[in-house]
Amino acid sequence: MTTDTITRGTIYLEDLEVGLTRSLSKEVTDKDIEMFAEVSTDRNPVHLDDDYANATMFKGRIAHGMLTAGLISAVIGEQVPGHGTIYLAQSLQFKAPVRPGDVVVTTVTVTQIDPAKGRVTLDCRCAVGDTVVLKGEAQVLAPRRN
Repeated sequence: MTTDTITRGTIYLEDLEVGLTRSLSKEVTDKDIEMFAEVSTDRNPVHLDDDYANATMFKGRIAHGMLTAGLISAVIGEQVPGHGTIYLAQSLQFKAPVRPGDVVVTTVTVTQIDPAKGRVTLDCRCAVGDTVVLKGEAQVLAPRRN
């Protein structure tokens, strides 16, 4: 289940402000992990095999890191700036695992705006409860009103 804190759409470059924040919450399910493995072809058993994963440092199955990172893309592409946004770059630091059943809250905040180039820098964070599981920074081209 995904819950957005704001209606989806577009916030144009001209309407963006530093500090503007949008987020979504999503429970990561077994089905999500299986579908991501199918689409990405990443079938690492730490994601799919309980016996294998229990013997790892994680002591159980974990979601693909890029599945979690994909939630950042969802906020950027649907909320801020939203529809029409073009990704230029994304840095990611994976801080803790996400497990099946975890609810990930993904938050994206505008930190810089370059109106001349149409570029926007975004702070990106994913958390499970009080634990930040992923953080990074994105640079995007925001859609213009014109």
